Amino acid sequence: MPKGPTNLDQAEDLESECQSYIKNIPLHIAIIMDGNGRWAKKHNLPRLLGHKKGVENIRNVVKLAILNKIQYLTLYAFSTENWGRPVDEVHGLMELLTNVIENETKELHKQNVKINHLGRTKNLSNQLQNAIQEALEVTKYNKGLTLNIAFDYGSRNELIEATKKIIIDNIQPDLLNEALFEKYLYSSSLPDPDLIIRTAGEIRLSNFLLWQAAYSEYHFTKTLWPDFNKTDMKEALSEYNKRKRQFGKISEDVD
Repeated sequence: MPKGPTNLDQAEDLESECQSYIKNIPLHIAIIMDGNGRWAKKHNLPRLLGHKKGVENIRNVVKLAILNKIQYLTLYAFSTENWGRPVDEVHGLMELLTNVIENETKELHKQNVKINHLGRTKNLSNQLQNAIQEALEVTKYNKGLTLNIAFDYGSRNELIEATKKIIIDNIQPDLLNEALFEKYLYSSSLPDPDLIIRTAGEIRLSNFLLWQAAYSEYHFTKTLWPDFNKTDMKEALSEYNKRKRQFGKISEDVD
């Protein structure tokens, strides 16, 4: 989210435009931000510049979420599997995230955004760990949008770590239920996502929020993440508004 031009005016236009067609605004939107590398290739640029462009777009999407009164926004930034990418790319991503957190926390704090981290921290550099901790501390009392950054996150790892903690706490099998299990997840303080958006045309979850997504709605777009804009958000919200969520029940029970 480095400094630079934004599409805030477009976002404000979208807010007024949305009033005419969106009746049900998702409480929680999660986005798999895919396509930075393909965007870079498309523009004959190094992959890291694609990631930089993708990070810049986060600011725009955060503003769209605020203007459309989304209360929770979760962004899948770096998975546990992404460590297998080229060393230079991984190192560049770490530096990029560190700079983003250090440079943007103050502005997000002014916007009453609460920053939250989902995932492991032990594999991150000390500088990045400190930046994350500082961002969490500065914004912890904010009551506006909750922005969750899933970095070094993998859902399978999350479930394994939760199970380990339950064993350590000596929870008896008869006492274990879904509500108790959820308290051991990274997302314990969050509602499950209502809508999961994935960019760049792939149709899969890629180890993202597997437990939490049990009854989420999905929207897949071919738009590459750096190009995701107000039109794509409008399409996703409009599509969500057409869904009838039944949570395993019949329509009469839901109504």
